[in-house]
Amino acid sequence: MPKVTGSSRGEDGVQAVVLTLRILEFLAQQRSPTGVTSLSQALGTTKSRIFRHLRTLAQQGYIVQDADSERYRIGVQMVRLGRLVGESFDLMSVAQPILRELRDTLGHSTVIAQAEMEGVRVLARLSGKSPIEIQVKPGSLLAHHSSAQGKIALAFGEEELRTQVLRSRLDMYTPYTISQPAALEEEIERTRQRGWAVAPNEALVGLNALAAPVFDATGALAGTVAIVDSIQFIAAEPSEQQIRLTTAAAQRISEGLGHSKI
Repeated sequence: MPKVTGSSRGEDGVQAVVLTLRILEFLAQQRSPTGVTSLSQALGTTKSRIFRHLRTLAQQGYIVQDADSERYRIGVQMVRLGRLVGESFDLMSVAQPILRELRDTLGHSTVIAQAEMEGVRVLARLSGKSPIEIQVKPGSLLAHHSSAQGKIALAFGEEELRTQVLRSRLDMYTPYTISQPAALEEEIERTRQRGWAVAPNEALVGLNALAAPVFDATGALAGTVAIVDSIQFIAAEPSEQQIRLTTAAAQRISEGLGHSKI
């Protein structure tokens, strides 16, 4: 493994990132916990420099220190990150042709997204057929309480996420944004009962989205599929066809991920 250069004091930011990645790569390859001395020798840098990085990674949950040996191994946060990356690749490969078919049938932009603790991350989108549209860029983070995708995450995702969002400040992006926890709880329950969500004018006046949940083989929420357009074309109460085709697309993607609806 190549050595990582850089001074121990005031190290260059890029070098610091490189060393962090090298530490994670090295620990991931080991079958047993590794000590600071072994890491410094393997990576060709000082123990003090290694230790500073280990302390930060441990604080963030990416590695853990064995209480008895004081050696380090990969932590649950790193495992979770790896699982999410793998799921996103599977989700994208399964979703793309189904998103394209949904877009071609209805004419609206279609979006696949994945829930995170900070919001719902847009993984990919296909532009609709309208000559004028509002784009949702891949990589964008949508707020849980003001987006259809976020409501799906709250209704079908982890309890920890719901608790965090309901206890946090609910910013008003428009006069129509749900900003009261009690009202959001009612919306979450409504979303859970009907199996889809909308957010008319809630993130941006004039914009609406219709979203449905995608589940993996274990039954856990893997992501969301949505159609996005002007509220002129996706009403606050979407058409029967829009609901049927969007939820059917989400179910097909779920089945492609191994989910079996009982």
